[in-house]
Amino acid sequence: MEAVAYASFTSFATKSLPFSSLSQSSIINLHQNCHKNTLKSKSPRKLVVCASSASSSGSVVTLLDYGAGNVRSVRNAIRYLGFEIEDVRTPEDILNADRLIFPGVGAFASAMDVLTKTGMAEALCTYIKNDRPFLGICLGLQLLFESSEENGPVNGLGLIPGVVGRFNSSNGFRVPHIGWNALQVAKDSEILDDVGDHHVYFVHSYRAMPSDDNKEWVSSTCNYGDDFVASIRRGNVHAVQFHPEKSGDVGLSVLRRFLNPKSQGTKKSTQGKASKLAKRVIACLDVRANDKGDLVVTKGDQYDVREHTKENEVRNLGKPVELAGQYYKDGADEVSFLNITGFRDFPLGDLPMLQVLRHTSENVFVPLTVGGGIRDFTDANGRYYSSLEVASEYFRSGADKISIGSDAVYAAEEYIKTKVKTGKSSLEQISKVYGNQAVVVSIDPRRVYVKGPNDVQFKTIRVTKPGPNGEEYAWYQCTVNGGREGRPIGAYELAKVVEELGAGEILLNCIDCDGQGKGFDIDLIKLVSDAVSIPVIASSGAGAVEHFSEVFMKTNASAALAAGIFHRKEVPIQSVKEHLLKEGIEVRI
Repeated sequence: MEAVAYASFTSFATKSLPFSSLSQSSIINLHQNCHKNTLKSKSPRKLVVCASSASSSGSVVTLLDYGAGNVRSVRNAIRYLGFEIEDVRTPEDILNADRLIFPGVGAFASAMDVLTKTGMAEALCTYIKNDRPFLGICLGLQLLFESSEENGPVNGLGLIPGVVGRFNSSNGFRVPHIGWNALQVAKDSEILDDVGDHHVYFVHSYRAMPSDDNKEWVSSTCNYGDDFVASIRRGNVHAVQFHPEKSGDVGLSVLRRFLNPKSQGTKKSTQGKASKLAKRVIACLDVRANDKGDLVVTKGDQYDVREHTKENEVRNLGKPVELAGQYYKDGADEVSFLNITGFRDFPLGDLPMLQVLRHTSENVFVPLTVGGGIRDFTDANGRYYSSLEVASEYFRSGADKISIGSDAVYAAEEYIKTKVKTGKSSLEQISKVYGNQAVVVSIDPRRVYVKGPNDVQFKTIRVTKPGPNGEEYAWYQCTVNGGREGRPIGAYELAKVVEELGAGEILLNCIDCDGQGKGFDIDLIKLVSDAVSIPVIASSGAGAVEHFSEVFMKTNASAALAAGIFHRKEVPIQSVKEHLLKEGIEVRI
């Protein structure tokens, strides 16, 4: 993943403070300090993170975690497989490790800055050159190469020939590369023996390319416009561009084979369907407190989440952690939580939602997205919290992506007026630190019919079905505050602007279709997905398996999301995927 490294820790090295003792504001300051640092600094200081004790070296994994993004999932996966974690405190901890995992998250330059200043870079090179058991993940693979073009050129560890460059989006491929893609295994990789023809999960904008100079390292490639390096292996040294901790059972098998190479796990059937990037099926859980104060999964009818009864109670469709776990077992490619409780006015005080994320991430090994109330705010005591602080808490609790709604609309309106990127909006702040692949913008528009395309200043389309008075055109007015307030900006205009401001993905809802079960708004989804070069998730209106194939066949949507039909067990996730396969649409099985 490409983002500014989460925490440099260099400012605190001489104080020997564990990571868990750092204040929220101190951690955010470290974000900013790390981004300003350059590789020219020559003052090595110790990396300080919290270590856990281990009972026996045979079950201990050494983890190099410099605090960037969501590493909780890697920790959870390691523990799920029965191993204990010992964190790196000093370069000597790297050299003394029995097995080392480096789940690199962040920007290439910032990561190298941290590694160099702490003395970790030299220790890593020595460890790897001595053919010690090593597994790099995502940026942990890219850093092994000579250099990167990301905010560069920037020198890497220089262990593998090659330059890490950005994907080319001019050929119609969407960047970031987000989703489940197939591997082409080039040689005996050992840790990939259980993968077969199954998909694994990628999320990145930069990649290394295979060449004659590095072919002895490359163990598998993946195709996304061009073939890029998906994994490397030389002796006991492994690294993967994909995220095994987010690749379900297949990904867990990769980690298991690295952690216990002597195990003779059952090799999975190679009769999978994986050949290219799969269309994603996402389960969405609208979470809010009911009238008793308990968090429940609910579902609205055009955003109304209360039953039409005398009691007018909040619609309760289950418990969030349990439902998320069930959808993971059912084959959901991602799970998305939308926090619509009153707590969103004080997100950092929303401990129940943070607990939902923490508990879900312990047993759900696919990407988790959370949205609702991620913005700057001041609490009742006058304490100011930035949107970056709020997002950081969600990431540390297990989220892989955060979703921004109303705040993105306001930021886009301001940018359209001024043509100036202030860098102060939640969208800009979070994408700068965590990378655009970690930021989803949720767009909630209503259809507004007009007589002709020149009736409004916004982008209009000729609609498939005429309006109530025979209107042949419509524009899509964006809303805020849960659809309660319309804004003077269209979905088309908003999508274009948020891409420029740093969004990596768009979740495209349609209030008119929400809860209706009559299908996605194809006109809207085609309009927006054709306008941007980042992935678009279709949402609102699914009521049958045919609606999923329709949206994938008629638009450029990368994923389709549903809620109510899954919660009420009207349309199982597996039925959706079986239907898509029959229609010739690639999905993860």
